[in-house]
Amino acid sequence: MADIVNLRQFKKRKARAEHDAAAEQNRLLHGRTKADKQRDRHEADNATRFIDAHRRGKSDPGDTNA
Repeated sequence: MADIVNLRQFKKRKARAEHDAAAEQNRLLHGRTKADKQRDRHEADNATRFIDAHRRGKSDPGDTNA
């Protein structure tokens, strides 16, 4: 025989689980410290500078000699 389920409690439990899952995802996306954000920004800037410094061909859009 099937178990009797209280739909009100079932809906509340389901909503709570969905809310907890969304909160966990937001913590992963946005829950970084200021130091983490600065480190990532610094690493990205260094990588961009490194790539730009080792680029072949035209370095300037106005440079017609290369």
